[in-house]
Amino acid sequence: MINNSAVIKEVISVFLIILVGFIASKKRIISDEINKGLTEILLKITLPLLIVSSFNFSYSQDIKANILKCFFYSFIVFIVTPIISYICLLPVKVNKRKILQFANVFSNCGFIGFAVMDSIYGGEGVAYAAIFNMFFSLFVWTYGIALFSDKLSLKDVKKVLLNPGIVAVYIGVAIMVFNIKLPIVLTKSIKSVGSMTTPLSMIIVGVILSKTDVKSLLKDWTIYYGTFLKLILIPIFFYIISVIIKDNSKVMNTMIILQAMPAGATLSLYAESFNKEKQYSAGIVFFTTLLCILTFPVILKLVS
Repeated sequence: MINNSAVIKEVISVFLIILVGFIASKKRIISDEINKGLTEILLKITLPLLIVSSFNFSYSQDIKANILKCFFYSFIVFIVTPIISYICLLPVKVNKRKILQFANVFSNCGFIGFAVMDSIYGGEGVAYAAIFNMFFSLFVWTYGIALFSDKLSLKDVKKVLLNPGIVAVYIGVAIMVFNIKLPIVLTKSIKSVGSMTTPLSMIIVGVILSKTDVKSLLKDWTIYYGTFLKLILIPIFFYIISVIIKDNSKVMNTMIILQAMPAGATLSLYAESFNKEKQYSAGIVFFTTLLCILTFPVILKLVS
């Protein structure tokens, strides 16, 4: 049985950590310079290690077929979602369209996702979420960066393919495919540093929000439209697909559930790193996380 309270608890936890960043900024504990430093630490150290640790899981032969299906479905999700999102966002101006495009494709499938999948399907659900996060990492460090870059030259492509996030994917895939058993002390260290990613990212979102005119954001119709696409239209689209192909498996439900998550904090991190629509991006992360409390139980009811 799906436990809605698990979702609510995770969302409340997110808000409390955002509040820490908000207050720290208002009290001038975290300056703009410190926030940029935190962003660099997150993108180049903690996030790559989180990616590596997410691949460190084992699965039984009983679910081997589902593992393969999860690889295929995850890839399809990250191909189809950008297309749906692009079409639906044509009425939005280009600068905000790219932000919403990123938000729609890249959800908070890591922090909230792992916790929710564990509460629903246990270790099997976490394994599917880890595979989904593999494709998330691959696409966020390629397609995601392309959305924020005005021009992506061959040199930029090489830089992307060799950045810490993608290198972490390479290492993670090798660990999973070759069933590499890392020393416990190393695994624990990687997991400990990687687990800093979520609180750090939410603190950064809080800092950005402290400098944002929330009232003006709430008057922006694209915030509501983008939130509707992210939390309702896209997950329901995949639910309809599951009905059409008559697949109500745990793997398919995992795809729907993870796409029903709010926008990932990575959006704010990229906005901060590329200095583009920082306040608007933080507003999207905050607003989708807030409304997720209302929309997520509806999506869970559908897949259950």
